[in-house]
Amino acid sequence: MRLPLQGALPNRIPVAGPDISDLEVSLVADAARGGFYQGANQYQSRFEQEFAGYVGVSHAVALPSCTSAIHLALAAMGVGPGDEVIVPDITWIATVAPVLYLGATPIFADVDPTTWCIAPTSVEHCLSKRTKAIIGVDLYGGMCDWARLRGLARAANVRLIEDAAEAIGSSWMNQRAGSLADIGAFSFHGSKTMTTGEGGMLVTNDGDLLARVLRLRDHGRAPNDFFFENEEVGFKYRMSAVQAAMGLGQLSRLQQFLDKKRRIFSLYSEHLAGLDGVTLNAEPAGLYNSYWMSTVVWDESYDILKKGVMARLAARGIDSRPFFNPLSSLPALSNIASAKPARERNKVAYGLSERGINLPSALCLEDDDVLWAACVLRAALESSRVAPVSARERPAAAVVPASPEKVAIPSRSAA
Repeated sequence: MRLPLQGALPNRIPVAGPDISDLEVSLVADAARGGFYQGANQYQSRFEQEFAGYVGVSHAVALPSCTSAIHLALAAMGVGPGDEVIVPDITWIATVAPVLYLGATPIFADVDPTTWCIAPTSVEHCLSKRTKAIIGVDLYGGMCDWARLRGLARAANVRLIEDAAEAIGSSWMNQRAGSLADIGAFSFHGSKTMTTGEGGMLVTNDGDLLARVLRLRDHGRAPNDFFFENEEVGFKYRMSAVQAAMGLGQLSRLQQFLDKKRRIFSLYSEHLAGLDGVTLNAEPAGLYNSYWMSTVVWDESYDILKKGVMARLAARGIDSRPFFNPLSSLPALSNIASAKPARERNKVAYGLSERGINLPSALCLEDDDVLWAACVLRAALESSRVAPVSARERPAAAVVPASPEKVAIPSRSAA
């Protein structure tokens, strides 16, 4: 049995969290001692080089967050007032916040009912003469239809950004997440598959965009400027040696983390099998899903919404997260002019959001933790089933495969 985390409630199952070993601790200690004077920037440079090699791109820039990576990407692309940037309506607010930092207008596109990522058909509808960029988000470890998005971007002559914050290790047709757009952005927040505590990375194959990013991230100074001759007002977006050192250790262990995430997902898939109208993260042909979060969505034949399911899980010691709310529904964004038509247009995003949650996916989980969470969830859904919904009314999604028998809920105290 997994021991409870320090400061956590006994036996409470966390929804997200990292795996930190002695390797990371030793690297961080070395960076704290030697990441200054002659050793300044050595860990950052190593982390950037190794991360670029892993993703399969020419350049990587270590940053404080994924939000700063998206901000720099948009700024380097010249996005500003009067421009529009198309974003998925289902994502964390950090995807869209930098659009507003720069005075541009976000246009909220609907999402695909199977992958939950931005829908190319909706993107095509949202394109206008003012569109400057499209941001695709690889949601919960899944990936966008990058072939179609790249085609739309080329035809419209607009820039493309891949928000891969949640998809480190995922790949599509043997191309790593983050490498499929003009610029990719990653998060190393403590909840992510690999972490530096806080932190992010920008990756690109475009040398011109790289040069612009490097200038903007250091207060508008040219790289290697020694005389503080700032040429414009920029930003302060750099990663510390200590963070980079932790990132190096985590990157070396990444496949171990990915195997664990996929193991967690496979257990949920097995123990939730046979629940009609219930779907988990999709893995279409050609996709390797890193399953940052194992996510479940149920249809209208279950008379319960996400807050109700989360409450039942919480009562049994199981933490969870809500499926993201549509951006256009958030109080912080609902008064933007482009939000109202999105609320009327984006039927898939609004349908998914109220009936989905992220299940415990932390790297510290053991198999019996996942089994307990799956059993409690299954009971919550089965007790809320009212009537089957016809196949024509259900969203097209990757239905959980059938199983010969159901799993009884064991006693957690006896587990």
